[in-house]
Amino acid sequence: MEFHRLMDARRSVRHFSPEQVPFAVIAEVVRAASTAPSGAHKQPWTFCVVGNADLKRRIRAAAEEEERANYNGRMSDEWLKDLAPLGTDADKPFLEDAPWLVVVFKRVYEVEPEGHKHQNYYVNESVGIATGLLLAAAHHAGLATLTHTPSPMNFLTNLLDRPVNERPYLLIPMGYPAPGCLVPRLRRKPLEDVLVSFL
Repeated sequence: MEFHRLMDARRSVRHFSPEQVPFAVIAEVVRAASTAPSGAHKQPWTFCVVGNADLKRRIRAAAEEEERANYNGRMSDEWLKDLAPLGTDADKPFLEDAPWLVVVFKRVYEVEPEGHKHQNYYVNESVGIATGLLLAAAHHAGLATLTHTPSPMNFLTNLLDRPVNERPYLLIPMGYPAPGCLVPRLRRKPLEDVLVSFL
């Protein structure tokens, strides 16, 4: 119950304080995420932590280019209607405002020393669990996050010079919320709507 109370206070944030967060804190958040279970214990994830201002600026520019295409034709009317209460648009200043960007990559396969491709298993499931732990660890550390998914995200592979076996999975700004930051009043489903018991 105590853990539920902690996590029920978590909210996605789009307005970040410029206050710096020590890299050591972010590293410990990533260390906690890396305790996640994974298919055949392959641990098919890479967490790229970006604090460099110029690189964050370039990530923002590339993300906004994709988002403008999304909001101006790629997204269905239904999708745009669902997003409307959140007040989102193609402008993503949080990608520069947040002191850190954590870019989660999924490792589709591993390349062995002799060049053989070794498959990873249940990659999406494994990386999803690790990302959930990342968000929980960040919240526990008093940090705010946002799960951002500009689509497509291939620009992250290029900007961060990642190998061909990695695919971008999520882009997560991380830091302290801005003073006076407001978030939508969202209602989470009650337990009886998500729990089915067979006693």
